[in-house]
Amino acid sequence: MSEYLKNKGIVKRTIMPLLPLRDVVVFPHMIVPLFVGREKSIAALESAMKYEKSIFMVAQKNAQKDEPAENDIYRIGTTGVIIQLLRLPDGTVKVLVEGKRRGIIRKYNEAEEYFSVEVEEVEEEDDAHGDRVKSEALMRSLNESFVSYVKLGKKVHMEMINTVSTIESPSKLADVIVSHVGVKLEEKQRILEIINVAQRLEAVYELLLGEIEILQVEEKIKRRVKKQMEKTQKDYYLNEQMRAIQKEMGEKDDFKSEIAELEKRLKGKKMPEEAHKKVKAEIKKMQMMAPMSAEATVVRNYIDWLLDMPWFEKTDNKFTLKESEAILEEDHFGLKQVKERIIEYLAVQSLIKKNKGSILCLVGPPGVGKTSVAKSVARATNRKFVRFSLGGVRDEAEIRGHRRTYIGALPGKIIQLMKKAGTSNPVLCLDEVDKLSSDFRGDPSSALLEVLDPEQNNAFNDNYLEVDYDLSDVMFITTANVLQTIPAPLQDRMEVIRIAGYTEPEKLNIARRFLVAKEMEANGLTEKNIDFTDGAILTIVRKYTREAGVRNMEREIASICRKVARKIVADGIQDRIRVTSKSVAKYLGAAKYRYGESEGKAQIGLTTGLAWTEVGGELLVIEATIMRGTGKMVMTGKLGDVMQESVQAAMTYVRSRADEFGLPENYYKETDVHVHVPEGAIPKDGPSAGIAMATSIASAYMKKRVRGDLAMTGEITLRGRILPIGGVKEKLLAAHRGNMKIVIIPKENEKDLDEVPANVLKAMKIVFVEHMDDVLAAAFADEDDRTEREEASAPAEHSPVRPNAAVGSV
Repeated sequence: MSEYLKNKGIVKRTIMPLLPLRDVVVFPHMIVPLFVGREKSIAALESAMKYEKSIFMVAQKNAQKDEPAENDIYRIGTTGVIIQLLRLPDGTVKVLVEGKRRGIIRKYNEAEEYFSVEVEEVEEEDDAHGDRVKSEALMRSLNESFVSYVKLGKKVHMEMINTVSTIESPSKLADVIVSHVGVKLEEKQRILEIINVAQRLEAVYELLLGEIEILQVEEKIKRRVKKQMEKTQKDYYLNEQMRAIQKEMGEKDDFKSEIAELEKRLKGKKMPEEAHKKVKAEIKKMQMMAPMSAEATVVRNYIDWLLDMPWFEKTDNKFTLKESEAILEEDHFGLKQVKERIIEYLAVQSLIKKNKGSILCLVGPPGVGKTSVAKSVARATNRKFVRFSLGGVRDEAEIRGHRRTYIGALPGKIIQLMKKAGTSNPVLCLDEVDKLSSDFRGDPSSALLEVLDPEQNNAFNDNYLEVDYDLSDVMFITTANVLQTIPAPLQDRMEVIRIAGYTEPEKLNIARRFLVAKEMEANGLTEKNIDFTDGAILTIVRKYTREAGVRNMEREIASICRKVARKIVADGIQDRIRVTSKSVAKYLGAAKYRYGESEGKAQIGLTTGLAWTEVGGELLVIEATIMRGTGKMVMTGKLGDVMQESVQAAMTYVRSRADEFGLPENYYKETDVHVHVPEGAIPKDGPSAGIAMATSIASAYMKKRVRGDLAMTGEITLRGRILPIGGVKEKLLAAHRGNMKIVIIPKENEKDLDEVPANVLKAMKIVFVEHMDDVLAAAFADEDDRTEREEASAPAEHSPVRPNAAVGSV
């Protein structure tokens, strides 16, 4: 605002109504029609009509405000007179006003219906304050420039040139010209606030020259393009341009309808506020892009992902607790611990509204039904089931997704599976979590830490989505064969449930209830074509498979079904073919394993140990041989470091008990010991074969036979103490499969027998031991066959020939 206004040129102070203007500045000497619709503005006009028809017109700073405050209105405006006022049918008013003089608002008076202001009219600074010659020169330049502007722009009527040329007042000339120049409201307001006439002429002249320069550049561009078009190509170009325009208009229509469809989907989609704002912003960005551009495609795909995600869609459990339990029993035989945990989860969910998603880790050998039980859990809880195999995954982006800056970027598998499920509370099975890898692209197991943490996964952030997604309602079930390869932080986030192998009765039930019917259907057979007896299934289990799960048994049943199908088609047999224990060999060939007889007779230096592997428990034969030599020890069979240390500990124990065993002095200096574990191509490790090693070495030195129907497991110390081991259930199941009659285990593992099926315990005698002397007492076969009688006795002290009180049948 000019300093002059504060000190000079004030001629008169008047109270009059105020009319705030939107997107227009009224200058003195202007006659302009206005359409007024706001109640306050209409009231101001009515008040002005009652008195002298005078009104003060000022522009609003922000045209969007319907109810402007004092701070939203400029202070300098124009006093005017209402020439004509016409009320329209829609309630608005059309008014024709004429600007008279500049004025400044000095005070706002109290008025409810309209703005009433105290206005000081301003006397403009004329030539007495400036150079009259300069003003005359500026007027001529303005007239010439205005002529050029009108001819170039063609937006102002040509008659205005004559009107402007007749104006003699410098102030009026500046005001009239600037009112016809197409510049922004702020520029026009700036001109209005210049009181000095010469300065105002100069400012208008600068504006006019700038607009002329822009128009001249536009004209040059048009001429240049026109010259480039040859006459011979003109018709062809116009036709092609017409086609291109029509095609573009069609694409634009499709594009508009696509954007409208996205906006409609957004309106009907329930989603978090963060995601809603993101989609809204992306749709706005998409509207500014060319429909066929690569960037528009990326944005469109991103919007589709956000709109397709199940943010709040859930499936409710329609089953009662008993119905869910019945479904689990119907789908799987056994697996008691898993079923109990799922029923507990459902019971808690029925009591509280918000239950954190469960994260279970099923650990067990292949073929025991870890993945299929996850499907059964989804059915029992009435949830969607999705599965992701983590085997071999080595890129962190597989879990978290890629950033949108990459070409072909996609969300991670977790988000993809959630979209596939269509609900926010599915059962998500992460298969083979123990087989994750890592390389220079990142560590997927570290990315899973957030996914599988109930305290964090309510705000899982995928690199592609860039908004938080709630995974807290998801029931995660992971599967693994071993725990050792799963990082400790990841293990800590999961509830581990171990699934051991199946017993013979369980395998018989599984085959009878599931596998036989499944393979009959897969091979086009019905109950009229084939019948499996229980004896046939048990023969397959005992003589053709030796596994913790049921996969090989399923393959053997499938093989029999295929051979029967071939016989039916080739020979045209109509009668039902009965598969019995005797006829199994006809279909499957010679038995692969021995059953119903001891694994071997009592032998010197040969002991059967029990081992735990990824595929369940296994029998491990350990051989020891003594020969003339110089006191060397040889170990073969691809033994690991821990197992070699167990052999050393066993040898130390035997040497420390040489006197009790009746061995001659310096016997070890004249002999070499060779310890061998067959199946040398398979790596073996672990401390649990320690007592079996010691038994074989002691047997070889003492020339005593070790029972062939006995198996053992336990870690040995240098003093002969027996330490507890793991995998008791799997090892006892392996001994049962191998038809062992006696199994020796550490006394401290007695508590683990609660997990072992009762029929397995009944079929074997379990001997609990605390010292190696007890092991030898139970393991050595008495030459007079007195072992069975001696095992029932209870000596007070450790003895190499008498059993301990810990021996018993469970």
